[in-house]
Parts: sequence; structure tokens; C-alpha cells
Amino acid sequence: MSNNKAAKELTNCEKLIMKVVWEAKDDISTPDTIEQLKVRFGKEYARTTVVTFVQRLVEKGYVTTYRRGRVSYIRPTQSEEEYRNRMLQDTVNFWFDGDWTEMISALCSDSNLNAEEAEKIREIIDNTDR
Repeated sequence: MSNNKAAKELTNCEKLIMKVVWEAKDDISTPDTIEQLKVRFGKEYARTTVVTFVQRLVEKGYVTTYRRGRVSYIRPTQSEEEYRNRMLQDTVNFWFDGDWTEMISALCSDSNLNAEEAEKIREIIDNTDR
């Protein structure tokens, strides 16, 4: 996304809110967001806290909001995939000087991949456009 505001990093609370928003099938109401934060992540945030964080997400360009009657709704302005891809690229650029092979090497050496996972990774790499 070319919007510079959307390139701003999310706080942990903002990430949780965005996860809820992205996984909703449709626009999600503020009360439903609060409930999902409690059920899925064990976070019992006050309505005012969630509203404040949602406003910050609006300012950063991640969501828009609108009212229908007395209820506010949240709509994402970019997909989770767009965000995830940008964060991965930023990580590779910062920690591995843009070298994806270094990142993959670090991930593989620092994790306990089983044979099935390693094979899936090989298949993904083999099927990647060159």
C-alpha cells in the first residue's frame, strides 16, 4: 500500500484489534471487537480504550469507521496479507540486510523443523517463480 500512514508499525494492542478486524467476515462493531478481544485473547479492555486504539488505527491508515445508528463499525483498509508481507520485508531488510537466504537460514537453524515441515518448505521454494 502506498499510503505512508499505513507503513507505521502497530503496537501490540493495535495488532490484536487488527487481527480481530481482519478475521471478521464483514465490518465488525466496536462491541463485537471488545468481545472478541476478551474471548480470543483474554483482554478485557474498556470500550474507551478500544475506541482510542481504533482511532489511532484510523490515523495510521489501517481502518475506517462509520456509525450505523448508535453502533460504530470498523472496516479494514488493507488486508492482513499486505500488512504481513510488509512487516516480513521490513524484518528482512533490518535484520538480514535484505538477504532472504540469511533469514531462511536463521529460521531453519533456530527452529525444530520436523521432516514434514522441511519437505513442505522445499516444495514451496521449488515452486517459487524465479
